[in-house]
Amino acid sequence: MKSRKPRRPDVTTLELIGGPERLELHLHSYDDRWPAIYLTHRHRIEGAIGTANAGIEHIGSTSVPGLAAKPIIDIVVVVEDITAEEDYLDPLIAAGYELRVREPGHRLVRTPARDVHVHLYGRDDPAVDEYLILRDHLRANADDRALYESTKRALLSRQWDDMNDYADAKTDVILAIKARARAARGG
Repeated sequence: MKSRKPRRPDVTTLELIGGPERLELHLHSYDDRWPAIYLTHRHRIEGAIGTANAGIEHIGSTSVPGLAAKPIIDIVVVVEDITAEEDYLDPLIAAGYELRVREPGHRLVRTPARDVHVHLYGRDDPAVDEYLILRDHLRANADDRALYESTKRALLSRQWDDMNDYADAKTDVILAIKARARAARGG
């Protein structure tokens, strides 16, 4: 299915609402409550924006049983048109989420407690598949799951001025794991 033409041009720069945030980041052992927290927020998101055109998935380390993680539930939501913020952003803010990031092709809202991050992308954005490839591979591959966890532990032994810097530092390991995931599934 071909996506409709966007209602308006997308943003062209990164807007980080509130600026960089220094955070104390700690890994927690996998918590069996994380899937239930995801489901609670999935229902909240569905109630806010509906489900007709949205795809909603639990992503990130909290979506991988057995993987230590920062206790932040990451959710990816696919919307029909990322530029039509009135269709999803306004309802999510009304449901209690706060806008944190607006950048080309991506919006991020989160809870005021910063314990749930909702990543919004337009339909057919390749970033969504990238999240799912990593999640699914880490769920199935104990060696890469252990590598990813040890990488996170090593990085968290350092001090970070912003959570985004920590995320960027994991890039090389994530790319290598995703390459193995693609090779394992034959493409």
